[in-house]
Order: sequence, then C-alpha cells, then structure tokens
Amino acid sequence: MYFISKKLEISAAHSLTLSYESKCSSLHGHNWQIELFFVGRELNQDGMVIDFTHVKKAVHGKMDHANLNEVFDFNPTAENIGRWLVDLFPECYKATVQESFGNTAVVVDEEKIRGIEHLVP
Repeated sequence: MYFISKKLEISAAHSLTLSYESKCSSLHGHNWQIELFFVGRELNQDGMVIDFTHVKKAVHGKMDHANLNEVFDFNPTAENIGRWLVDLFPECYKATVQESFGNTAVVVDEEKIRGIEHLVP
C-alpha cells in the first residue's frame, strides 16, 4: 500500500451564491492552499501512485489565476472544490482546501478508503 500527497498553491477568484447576505457574494480572491492525498495498492508502470507533475498540471491548468465561477458549473465553495478535486483523480481519497488562514474544508471519499481505513494516515 502506498500513500502520497501533493500540496499546491492556487491564486484564484470567486464569488459565492448564498441564501443570505455576505461579503463573499462579491468577487474576491484567495491564495488557496490545497493538499491532495492519494492511495495505491500497487505502483503504476513508472513506479508511482500518480505523477505529481500530472496532478499539478490538471489542477493549476484549470484553477490557477482564474475566476472559479467561470471554470466550474457549481458554487465554488471550498467544500465543493474539495469534492471536485477528489473526484478528479481515481487515486485521490482526500482533499484539504484552505481558502484563507483558518478556513479549511476537508473532503474524504469514504468509498475509496473502505477497507483500508485502518491504514489511512
């Protein structure tokens, strides 16, 4: 069993559609801190769970220096972005998405870790 993680910093803007008044409904930006956690029972033909460069390219290529409202078809909350990240990679079982200091969402895909819960760090 192999566990790896990848940390990324993304500069991106968003505005939130909320059921209440909030300054977050206005367009604003963050330097997002993202950490993705991957698991593999075996390594691929290159000796990896997943190539870190491919992860960076997929995430940065979509999100960095973007208006996330124009990128995604969902309300770009930290929680929804975390879900998108976990769904983006079959090997990814967990994502942490920090939009600003002290404001972090954690998304875990229970199906991906079922049976290996005792091994997950």
